[in-house]
Parts: sequence; structure tokens; C-alpha cells
Amino acid sequence: MLNPRLLVLCIAAAAMTAGPTAFAAGDVVAGKAKSAVCASCHGPDGVSPQPNFPIIAGQYQDYIVRALKDYKSGERENAIMKGFVANLSEQDMKDLAAYFYSQKGLAAPTPGKP
Repeated sequence: MLNPRLLVLCIAAAAMTAGPTAFAAGDVVAGKAKSAVCASCHGPDGVSPQPNFPIIAGQYQDYIVRALKDYKSGERENAIMKGFVANLSEQDMKDLAAYFYSQKGLAAPTPGKP
């Protein structure tokens, strides 16, 4: 019989080496396919070409999922976003989050540069 502590360690090690999308259970490829509607404001890769829309590329997955859920529930108020998230399932949100997290966008500011 396998030692339960060893089993837990094996599972934890496997999860840690699987990468960040394993924890969120989002699918990057599915997220990219679902992101077409997001592109009009946030850009195709999550880097908005317009300064009045946030850059979501590179944003943490849990933050994106939470924001989408909050727009859907009305916790965050934005008529445009509420319309876009109305028909998203939780899996859709996780897939979108995985896709945008995988994109380059958010970065720590470089000293001396705005």
C-alpha cells in the first residue's frame, strides 16, 4: 500500500510542474478562440490599442476570473462588460483568463521610464 504522505507529495509535485494553467483549469487554446469579442476593446492579445481600456495581457488568472464574475453578478458595474459576460460560463471565464495570462503585457515598471 502506498504511503498517504508520499501520495500527497507526488500529487503536489505534479501540480507544481504542470504550470499555472493547471491550477486555474483554463485552456489557453479555447480561451484564444473565445477572446475574439474581447479584441475590440482590449486588443487581440489583451494589449489595448486605446488608453481608456485596460491591458489584460499577463494579468493573473484568478484576477481575471474574479473580475468577470463580478461583472456578471453586478458587483462591478460596467454596462458594456455586463453584456459581454452575461452568457459566459465559469469554464469560459477560466479559458479566457488562461489565454490572457499567457500573453505578454503587464510588467513591472522600468526605473527611469514612465
